[in-house]
Amino acid sequence: MIKIITPLICLTILASCRNGDIKINEQKGEITSSIGVDNSDKDYAKEIAKLEKEEAKRLKELAQNSTSLKFDKVKHDFGNVKPETDCITQFRVFNTGDKPLIIEDVSASCGCTTPIKPEAPIPPGKSDVIEVKFHSNPGQLNEILKTVTVTANTIERVHKVEIRAFVKE
Repeated sequence: MIKIITPLICLTILASCRNGDIKINEQKGEITSSIGVDNSDKDYAKEIAKLEKEEAKRLKELAQNSTSLKFDKVKHDFGNVKPETDCITQFRVFNTGDKPLIIEDVSASCGCTTPIKPEAPIPPGKSDVIEVKFHSNPGQLNEILKTVTVTANTIERVHKVEIRAFVKE
């Protein structure tokens, strides 16, 4: 008897959360339900489908207007440096795609690191440099790791390169 009552209670609880009817025929041991779908569910499904279609269109346009890039290196180690001295390196960036590469932004993770981006678009098959200057702050000693973030018109819009220095007196 408990094997019959427990599922019936569970179904009653579940059904009470929805608009619909549950009919129980104890003689035949059948349970039937008619759960209705209200219009808000249909509207939600239409909205999701619309958003998915718009996102697919946006991704297609992005792919058509994007290119690709490659760096000659993604890490640079200045080694041991003296406090408060300028250390400069360059990261060569190659346009490996078939559209002009536009470096939109280059930013550093700290004020002691100053990157300079190319201003002109880089034609397909060509390269240019991103210059990075590191100048340790007063009292900044030991190992220093900094990240430079490069934003470009590539499918993966954000790229990262790193610099390292060990500041010692």
